[in-house]
Amino acid sequence: MARRVRDEHARYARPSKHGSRPRSKQRPEHADSVAGLIVGVDRGRYTLVLDEGGPDEREILAMKARELSRTRAVVGDVVDVVGDTSGREGTLARIVRITERTSVLRRTADDNDPYERIVVANADQLVVVVALAQPEPRTGMIDRCVVAAYDAGMDVLLCLTKADLSSPDELRDLYTPLGVEVVVARRDAADTVEAVREHLLGRTSVLVGHSGVGKSTLINALVPDAARATGVVNDVTGRGRHTSTSAVALRLPVSAGSTGGTHDGWVIDTPGVRSFGLAHVEVAHLLAAFEDLDEVAAQCPRGCTHLADAPDCALDEWVDGAPDEVSRTTRASRLTSFRRLLVSRTATV
Repeated sequence: MARRVRDEHARYARPSKHGSRPRSKQRPEHADSVAGLIVGVDRGRYTLVLDEGGPDEREILAMKARELSRTRAVVGDVVDVVGDTSGREGTLARIVRITERTSVLRRTADDNDPYERIVVANADQLVVVVALAQPEPRTGMIDRCVVAAYDAGMDVLLCLTKADLSSPDELRDLYTPLGVEVVVARRDAADTVEAVREHLLGRTSVLVGHSGVGKSTLINALVPDAARATGVVNDVTGRGRHTSTSAVALRLPVSAGSTGGTHDGWVIDTPGVRSFGLAHVEVAHLLAAFEDLDEVAAQCPRGCTHLADAPDCALDEWVDGAPDEVSRTTRASRLTSFRRLLVSRTATV
């Protein structure tokens, strides 16, 4: 008779219906665990980088321990792993802990969906990739990405592609008042990649955008060995085809003038999206991203929506009370931009 192999998690599992042994609340400390960064997820298997930047840096494959079966682990998470962490072919380590996240970029399928989908963890910059033509830009989608980034405490970079087909001036003027940095990418322009790269150095940046906007093409230019699949835009629908099927973190190669290090940052490619639900975003979180408006809004009456039709909104008084015409124009532009984002939480895109 074959010898029964004991499952080390069995004593932590909930007792069966007919069992009498109480469930133990004790958990192993896993003092021998090592930290790793999740750079890819594929059907329940996680690709991790261990000892990042160190002499023993290596990639390993891991799965979640049973006690984490209901906990979502995503690209960007820093986790503790045990087991065989050598990285040799055929080995599989086990994720036993997910460390506290510094940021979480979330979205929902729509504004009525209570289920939050975590896009990535621990990124500090959201790069919204938008084509100026083929397909045409959709400001509603951009607004929603900006709202989600501000809710997560992330900076926002608007990367405008295909600038040789249309002028970027209108979109630049629309988002500059929001504090969004804008970089323009032109096809076959030698300085385009470097212009984008400067905004990514030393950061963990996640790229999002509709299919067909040139996101994968841009990543292949930034990370030459990424080999991300690229697609084309349908001439009838004006929409692109999904070429990225899962999020993946890629090292930004060290530039010629860089001093030390194995890479200059991380870029996270994500699948193309057609919607960005914001059911999880609260008005207070969005307002907090605008420190000047947040301070003024404290004087608003209780229950104020801060929208254009809100009675006695202190934000309107703030604009009217500007000391000069220049300041009034600046404040009005800032308030209009904020209200546009506020409306985008429930608008259809």
